[in-house]
Amino acid sequence: MTTPKINVAIVPGNGSGDITEDCNYYAWLRDQLSARFSGQAVSVHLKNMPDPVRASQSKWLPFMESQLHCDERSIIVGHSSGAAAAMRYAETHKVGGIVLVGAYTSDMGDANERASGYFNRPWLWDDIKANCGFIIQFASRDDPFLPWDEQQQVARGLGAELHAFNDRGHFQDEEQPEMLEVVEQRIRAALSGASRS
Repeated sequence: MTTPKINVAIVPGNGSGDITEDCNYYAWLRDQLSARFSGQAVSVHLKNMPDPVRASQSKWLPFMESQLHCDERSIIVGHSSGAAAAMRYAETHKVGGIVLVGAYTSDMGDANERASGYFNRPWLWDDIKANCGFIIQFASRDDPFLPWDEQQQVARGLGAELHAFNDRGHFQDEEQPEMLEVVEQRIRAALSGASRS
């Protein structure tokens, strides 16, 4: 039996425009994972998103399905708006797991966030948990954009495996070694499980 492909979909935050590869840690994470799993049944997807400033749910969720190939074999790494998209996606789609980076629960009074469509209804925490093989969250108390309470609400709602920091801000550094280690471990576990089935 052929080992099913493990798909990692990196969903950026809003504002990356058509230079997603040059923003934050996205390309670094893609390249690190691609190198570590070269020749194995792992693919890593990172693309410029449609409607990159507003990050509209109505455009991002279909794009995640059709262009980033998010499905039950996928690990979605969602940053900021990408974390909100990952959570909404997992309300209605089975996925291998989600890694939420700088996740939050409300529009925080911001008109652009309100217009995105992610925050106009309650979060279906139980559905997300039921549809995810695992839920990991990276959060930092010194995030300049997200109050700590917003990040804690996600952790509580999802029972996430929380990796809490005091000094990572909004996780915009070009390298995120702890994140790489966690995602690599989950990929290896998925590959091991697939080879046994």
